[in-house]
Amino acid sequence: MINEFSHLKTVAVRHPREAFSGHSSSCYIWDKLDWLERPDVEAARTKFDAFIEILRKSGAEVIMQPAGQGLSPDALYVRDATLITPRGIIECNMGKPARRTEPAIAGEIYRPLGYDIIGAIEAPGTIEGGDVIWIDDKTLVVGAGYRTNLSGIEQLKNILKPDVEVITVDLPHWNGPRDVFHLMSMISPLDDDLALIYPRPMPVSFIHWLQDRGISLIHVPDEEYDTMGCNVLALGPRKILALDGNPKTQKVLEDAGCDVITYSG
Repeated sequence: MINEFSHLKTVAVRHPREAFSGHSSSCYIWDKLDWLERPDVEAARTKFDAFIEILRKSGAEVIMQPAGQGLSPDALYVRDATLITPRGIIECNMGKPARRTEPAIAGEIYRPLGYDIIGAIEAPGTIEGGDVIWIDDKTLVVGAGYRTNLSGIEQLKNILKPDVEVITVDLPHWNGPRDVFHLMSMISPLDDDLALIYPRPMPVSFIHWLQDRGISLIHVPDEEYDTMGCNVLALGPRKILALDGNPKTQKVLEDAGCDVITYSG
């Protein structure tokens, strides 16, 4: 079963000690990656250990991805490099040039684990996993923006047809092409009939599409959007893992019947 809210059975992560491998403890290239501030590497390692423990306690098998030649600290975000589909894995082609080595490295990690690689997005097409949301096994929503382009989406449709309907959603300019705005920057599914959204950048047509499918929408408060209030993970239907420090968003989730676990990140 492929969606964003069922019980999380298997999850791939790359620990900061691997993502930052080969770089100084000060992560001297953070500014070249458009990060907002220099990361605290030791704190990241400690907090990530606690994050992984939460995933394991929820019942998920955790696949630890190793370091790799040519990876940048952005490789911490493993979702972006590949797409998980009902038939196997698709290697993406990253919209951010500094991350172009990640998909092939991910494919080499997954093959020995028994996962089939069913395709790859090729230039000039680009797709990043943060722009892709599975509504169910037959319905995939993809955001078209600075990281994922129409050529990549067309290739994705050809790989998945005729089994999967691909819905394209236009993403906003937001803060420009150097920003990290993905489809998942404005929506996180919580259950088959519930999603957390930040509505201000969302196309009205997409809001209507979600509502027409019977999905109720709860809103992240404006003051908690920049502190990643919208970026939550469903460990199961309405069992939500969220970053701490967003009490208003947590209350909105709990009022909607969600069990919220928070982590420090």
